[in-house]
Amino acid sequence: MKYSGIIFDFNGVLLWDTPLNDEAWQRLSLQLRGRALTPDEMRQTVHGRTNAAALSYITGQQLSIMDQRRLSEEKELLYQQLCLEWGHDFRLSPGSVELLNYLVAHDIPHTIATSSGAMNVEFYLEWLHLDTWFDVSKIVYDDGTLAGKPAPDCYQRAAAQLGLSPETCVVVEDAPSGILAAQQAGIGRIYALGPAERHQALRQIAGVHDVIEHLGALPKEIFR
Repeated sequence: MKYSGIIFDFNGVLLWDTPLNDEAWQRLSLQLRGRALTPDEMRQTVHGRTNAAALSYITGQQLSIMDQRRLSEEKELLYQQLCLEWGHDFRLSPGSVELLNYLVAHDIPHTIATSSGAMNVEFYLEWLHLDTWFDVSKIVYDDGTLAGKPAPDCYQRAAAQLGLSPETCVVVEDAPSGILAAQQAGIGRIYALGPAERHQALRQIAGVHDVIEHLGALPKEIFR
């Protein structure tokens, strides 16, 4: 089957920043509860989740909107500083630019569906120049109006932003919560992205059609 468009998760797919995000969350966890997150906690309560959901878990309470915003901003300022300290490694992931150039050249609809909030999306636009390839108005992010992954809302909205039905879209994801969100949204084909040592585990997640190591490995012949 051929597909009409593609939706990218951002963190861990277009930007391989997982260690930096994890480090920022660990610093905040140490500050708020005196201990770091375990690897299982990180996978289950942080990766692919909204900041509000992660903060609720770390603090063990339902935070007020004001406290959510304050702590979320604190975490993201930490994260952004780590990104800038990364230097030349703070760039789009291997294969991304080639694939994005192909999508633009062939008028294949594409957008991003991310759990990141507006603060980070603006940061990425400034430093990674995402508007070179993406219509910024169609990027779906955590604006507080959508249920976070694994709920299907972000992928349903992203497909609608492209003017496509979910079953005609491809999604590339790296987190189990995002894969479940795409599956529940009715996405036609789901690629899981990760290093070779994660491929076996990724293949076992329901809804995954194939696994790739980087975006340069995504087959272009799947598009109409």
